[in-house]
Amino acid sequence: MTADAPLLTVTDLTVTFPTRHGPVRAVDSLGFSVRRGRTLGIVGESGSGKSVTSLAVLGLHTSAEVTGSIVLDGRELVGLPERELNRLRGRRMAMIFQDPLSSLHPYYTVGEQIAEHHRVHFGSGRRAARRRAVETLGEVGIPEPARRAGEYPHQFSGGMRQRAMIAMALACEPDLLVADEPTTALDVTVQAQILELIARLQQERGLAVVLITHDLGVVARVAQDVLVMYGGRVAEHAPVDALFADPAHPYTRGLLDSVPRLDDPDDAPLRAIPGSPPSLLAPSPGCPFAPRCPVAAAATGAERRRCAETRPPLVRDRDRLTACHLPLRSGAGTPGGAR
Repeated sequence: MTADAPLLTVTDLTVTFPTRHGPVRAVDSLGFSVRRGRTLGIVGESGSGKSVTSLAVLGLHTSAEVTGSIVLDGRELVGLPERELNRLRGRRMAMIFQDPLSSLHPYYTVGEQIAEHHRVHFGSGRRAARRRAVETLGEVGIPEPARRAGEYPHQFSGGMRQRAMIAMALACEPDLLVADEPTTALDVTVQAQILELIARLQQERGLAVVLITHDLGVVARVAQDVLVMYGGRVAEHAPVDALFADPAHPYTRGLLDSVPRLDDPDDAPLRAIPGSPPSLLAPSPGCPFAPRCPVAAAATGAERRRCAETRPPLVRDRDRLTACHLPLRSGAGTPGGAR
C-alpha cells in the first residue's frame, strides 16, 4: 500500500439485526475511510447507527448480519474467521468503550488485565507483561503506575478508569483506535484531559482514530473529518472546518443550531430539531430526515414528494459528500462514494 493510502476503508457496510417484528437495518450502505495520523468523527443522534458501526469494524456483532467491505491495511475483515479477528483485535485495532467500569473486570487488578492483554498477543512472560502494563499506565498519565497497577477498577476515579482503558487499548501498539463516546459522564476538565491524551498518543504513534460521539464540541476539538449519520445512513461527510462553517445537509445544520452558544442570552430557550428519529422497522422510501426537515417542508409539491418518496443519492461536491435532494450549499456536485 502507498504511504497516503487509507489504513481503514469501509464500503457499502450494512448491519441488519433480526427481531420478532422483522429485520432492522441499523446501518445502511455506509462508507468512509481513515488514514494514519488522522481522526474521523462520527456524529448523530442516539439510534443513528454510530456504535453499531464501531462494533462492526471490530467484528463484535454476534447476532447481526454484516455485509459490505471493511478493509484494514489491505485485509478484508468481513467474513474473516473469529480466530483471525481475535488476532487482529488488540494487536492491529483496538477499542475504547463508553463505560470503563463495566468494561473492566471487577475481580482482577487493572495491571493484571493490561498484562493479560499483552501476553495474549505477544506471548510474553508474566514479569515482562507486568512491566509493560506499568509502563503503559505511566504513558497515559496515571501517577504512581507501579502502585496503581495493583489496584482494582472500583478504586479508580472515572477519569482514571478511562485512562486505564486507553492504556489497555494501546498496550499492544495498534494501528487503529476506535473510541466510542470516550468522554461520556466525565466532567469538562477530565474530558479535556482525555481528549488531549488521545491526540498526543495519536501524534506519537501515528494512529488512525475513529471517534464516535454525539458531542460536536469534541469533534471540533480533535477531528479532521466528520461523518454525520442519520437513520443508519450517511447524511454528510466533510472536513471538519468546512462542515462547521458551511453545512450542506439540513440535519447537520439542525445539529449545529442545537449547540448552545456563549453569546446566547441567559434566558434563551434551547434549540432542538423537532420530531423524532425515524423507525428502522419501517424505513421511509425517501430521505429519512424528510418528516423533520424544514427545507422539505418549505419546498414545492414536486420537490416535497421527491424528498418523501425517493432516497437521495450520495453526491460529491469537491471535498464533501451529501445525501440530500435540497442541499443548503450551492453547486450541482457529482455522484460520489466513500472516500
